[in-house]
Amino acid sequence: MNRHILVRQEGPVLEIRMNRPEKKNALTKAMYAAMAEAMETAEKEESVRAVMISAEGDMFTAGNDLADFAAMGSEALSDDALHVNSFLNMLATMELPLIAAVAGNGVGIGMTMLLHCDIVVIASSAQLTLPFTQLGLTPEAASSLLLPAQIGYNRAFMMLALGQPLSGKDAVALGIATECLPNWEVETRARFMAQECCKRPSEAMRITKRLLRNKAQIKERMEVEIEYFQERLRSPEAKAAFEAFFNR
Repeated sequence: MNRHILVRQEGPVLEIRMNRPEKKNALTKAMYAAMAEAMETAEKEESVRAVMISAEGDMFTAGNDLADFAAMGSEALSDDALHVNSFLNMLATMELPLIAAVAGNGVGIGMTMLLHCDIVVIASSAQLTLPFTQLGLTPEAASSLLLPAQIGYNRAFMMLALGQPLSGKDAVALGIATECLPNWEVETRARFMAQECCKRPSEAMRITKRLLRNKAQIKERMEVEIEYFQERLRSPEAKAAFEAFFNR
């Protein structure tokens, strides 16, 4: 398992913990692969009844590691090359309850993954930001479908196109998060909610989630987004944005 992704099972709850605080938990290809593997294993393991995603340090995740993405800008991209697509597929298809403990800021995928979580406990001090267009990129994780459906087109445009941040309090008000608490209470509450999910009959929980989410529609939108995203990674706009970022 990747050292930047810690996986532990406590009773029926499997916790996947991002552990790269020195880099603000920016996600590399290897980290995406490790998280996807852990989620896939959890789905098959009878002793696991819920999955929780958390993070070490004061940042949930700064999003994709731009060094990885910049290096891939000149490559022929594929699902195997990006690895992120395996993680996105697990987000779209997972039937186990998925709980997020967001004790710090979430950027890019750090926000869009929350659209796939069933329970999101967020810190009152946290901000969620989607800087895709600033980097010459486009939405991912089916956020172009799920975000406007959840918060309305205009608010979604402000976030996806203009990168307007969203506070923890507003995330709850708009239905993206479940509860907003002081950051030191977030993980404890998220673990409690994960355990609560485990107390319900497992198959009834799976079917309920299956009925609530249109997996086929979500996967279809993800595939369209991936095509645009991979195209944009090779674009002059993205290359210029990455260069500006590294030369700050």
